[in-house]
Amino acid sequence: MESRSRFLGCLLGGAVGDALGASVEFMSFEQIRKAHGETGIRDFAPAYGKAGAITDDTQMTLFTAEGIIRALVHGSIKGYCDPFETMRRSYLRWFITQNERPPVEFRPDGWLITQKELFRRRAPGKSVMAALQEGGYHPNDPPGNDSMGCGGVMRVAPVGLLMEHPFEFGSKTAAITHGHPLGQAPAGCLAVLIRAIAEGADIEDATKAARESAKEFSKQVDLIDQAISLSQSDALAWKAIHSIGGGWTAPDALAIAIFACLRGQTLEEAVVIAVNHDGDSDSTGSIAGQIMGTLQGSEAIPERWIESLELKSVIEQVALDLYAWHESPPTAEQIAADWWVRYPGS
Repeated sequence: MESRSRFLGCLLGGAVGDALGASVEFMSFEQIRKAHGETGIRDFAPAYGKAGAITDDTQMTLFTAEGIIRALVHGSIKGYCDPFETMRRSYLRWFITQNERPPVEFRPDGWLITQKELFRRRAPGKSVMAALQEGGYHPNDPPGNDSMGCGGVMRVAPVGLLMEHPFEFGSKTAAITHGHPLGQAPAGCLAVLIRAIAEGADIEDATKAARESAKEFSKQVDLIDQAISLSQSDALAWKAIHSIGGGWTAPDALAIAIFACLRGQTLEEAVVIAVNHDGDSDSTGSIAGQIMGTLQGSEAIPERWIESLELKSVIEQVALDLYAWHESPPTAEQIAADWWVRYPGS
């Protein structure tokens, strides 16, 4: 499969999973079935005033991608860059889109923050908001909190597409807002999983790679093992997910998404499985969509979902910018003429 399709599939797949889960995020599976039928939700339903609306999961994924590109731009021109300081500032730009004021002053420059549709508050995580209210934490400093919420893992898929040392980079990216080791390691695992798939691994081998990367974190390993075992059982999907957890914390959010991707044969099936449960449906749907989108490419995403997806063109552009850097890193002249304007190295 062409890398271009994988890059588009990762970001668009995550976005459609996010949008499918958005309207049922705070519902039990019983409530979902009452609203959408015995098999649960299968198509976009109104959330935040529209069908196809994305949430903070996709918003922050876009700003993760922005932070990566800005770090590469800065490093290419200046010769050195602290990528996590650059990423922290990207998340503070996202914080501004939530009608919040960062505690530090800087120019909200660049292309992404000019997209007015991003200025929508879509139930952002409490740990993320509290951390960014303090300016975010540098991962090399002492932890600023003890959170292991899923807000760190749901946004890091772009790390796996482009950055070297994906486990370390993904974990440290999550550490900007989540201080607990189990709020960070699952992000590293997801980045490893995405990288393995992007390089041609199937879902089973990619899962093994993610599991191996987490070997120092027994809780995550146990949950991945449980997800693998349940995916091979005849347990009903929603009951299997219930036994893993609700997806509110990073370790079980990742495990639920892995279960859905191992159980489902297509992106659509995996995402539907990932959102129909009692817990954090948009985050588990987003992670499953990122994984399956990388695996099966953008062509695997149902057209009916793509047609009504909020911010579709922005998501595509960010994915293509990541792909362009991956395929052929720009020259210094190209960076100065174009990339520095859209992704200033700050």
